[in-house]
Amino acid sequence: MTAAIICSELTFAWPDGVPVLSGLTVAFGPGRTGLIGVNGSGKSTLLRLIAGELAPGSGTVRTAGDVGYLPQAITLGTHRSVSDLLGITAARDALHAIEAGEVGEEVFAALGDDWDVEERARAWLDRLGLASLGLDDRVERLSGGETILTALAALFLRRPDILLLDEPTNNLDLDARGRLYDAVASWTGVMVIVSHDRQLLGLVDQIADLSAGGIRMYGGNLAAYQELLAAEQAAAERAVSTAAADVRRERRDLVDAQVKQARRDRMGRKLAASGSIPKIVASARKRSAQESAGRSRELHAERLQAARDRLDEAEQAVRDDAEIRVELPGTAVPAGRTVLTVTGLAGAHWHPAARSAASTSTSPASAAAAPTFTSAASASVAAASAPAAALGLADLIVRGPERIALTGPNGAGKTTLLRAIAGLAPLPGVGIRLGAVVGYLPQRLDILDDSLTVVDNVRAAAPAASVNEVRASLARFLFRGERADRAAGTLSGGERFRAVLAGLLLAQPAPQLLLVDEPTNNLDMASVRQLSQALEGYRGAILVASHDLPFLRSAGITRWLRLDREVGLTVIEAL
Repeated sequence: MTAAIICSELTFAWPDGVPVLSGLTVAFGPGRTGLIGVNGSGKSTLLRLIAGELAPGSGTVRTAGDVGYLPQAITLGTHRSVSDLLGITAARDALHAIEAGEVGEEVFAALGDDWDVEERARAWLDRLGLASLGLDDRVERLSGGETILTALAALFLRRPDILLLDEPTNNLDLDARGRLYDAVASWTGVMVIVSHDRQLLGLVDQIADLSAGGIRMYGGNLAAYQELLAAEQAAAERAVSTAAADVRRERRDLVDAQVKQARRDRMGRKLAASGSIPKIVASARKRSAQESAGRSRELHAERLQAARDRLDEAEQAVRDDAEIRVELPGTAVPAGRTVLTVTGLAGAHWHPAARSAASTSTSPASAAAAPTFTSAASASVAAASAPAAALGLADLIVRGPERIALTGPNGAGKTTLLRAIAGLAPLPGVGIRLGAVVGYLPQRLDILDDSLTVVDNVRAAAPAASVNEVRASLARFLFRGERADRAAGTLSGGERFRAVLAGLLLAQPAPQLLLVDEPTNNLDMASVRQLSQALEGYRGAILVASHDLPFLRSAGITRWLRLDREVGLTVIEAL
């Protein structure tokens, strides 16, 4: 099978000298490859190197054909149109000119063979659930999920030989994820996907595991990889037990041999001292005994060292991927206590574009203040009169340590509601009363100052904490030693999440109501597992917006809500 991507001896480090990849060699062939690994292992960096966005410090990247790349963070100019984003504006202009009667050579050259460009573009938009978008619509009306889907439509429309996708399901609702899964399953070219989405990784043909500075290839999807890895780890752990037992046995044999030799030495000295044998014979026996003892010591020492080497080799085969240790504040909330009351929901305008001028005029300083900690006394959002809708909840009351999942399609207003509860932006017609301190973890992780170190960023979010407390907290999130002194601008998406979460958890007083917006977007699977376990053990109230059903199911959710633009907020059965 011919490789479409060949990376040879790739080395890359950030400008501050922090190494990411060192001497990495890997080849990707036809089919769908899921690229996995812990946060910070270099997955996104590798995709950017293949796409040509970054230049390696040494080594080479060779690709066979055109490369299409979807990054994690998509920045678009709001003045652009959907047609611009799809990359078909020039072809459309030429087509329209020809239809209007122009026959110049330049318009035919601009169109090429794309006579059906508009039909193909419309087909991909419809397939990805964007039927409501017009080709001339402005980008500013797109939600985050719609932006990702439009960018994906542009790539599928372009039909590159190689497609690189970096966390493509981030911010996508359940319906949009389903459409993406269908598109990925039907892709016939070369595709490399960086993702922690377990359902998406179930569609790949092979798994590339980036760990310990190298990549191992496993045939099959994520389930097959996990099954094989579990078998490998079980065998490795058995090998460790066997090797450890060998070390203990060889150590005992060495001690026994030394004890026996000491006894023989004492007997030899007593015999020589008794004078029962000639001195020349005694000397010869002594030399022979010493040589024999030396050989015995060397033999046992070699066996012991060989056993230790086998143990080291066996231990290295057992994976020990670093995982974050999330220790949420231990603030219990009594079962009958009301921590949040939201009124006027039936008359709310949920789509982000429908927010009032008061909402959109929130100052940059206040909008970027998250993580935000709001006291019950100071958190009140003015309510304006609004007509009530026929369906949906009019009020939301959260009592005690409830765990509430907030689901719904992209653009429905989940982030808008969470920001209103956090006191960051008022929502027309909605009143909010808090009975507990709130901690808000936003979806966008652009609240860090990229010029500051991780330590300084967390200290800014938690000024009451000492430097030692900050560093101790960061260590639980894998920022130890020099890693804590790295500039925030060099962090991966998962590392940025960990830094923001560390600041949230250091707040005093500790939050009793956590508002969490799409927390799993930038976490590896091990960290998602740790986070869900921590949330399950948290004794305060939680309101979490997420499209990651496995994560929600594992976090101990007690109530499920859905937010739609037309219907508003409704109670639904557990998903």
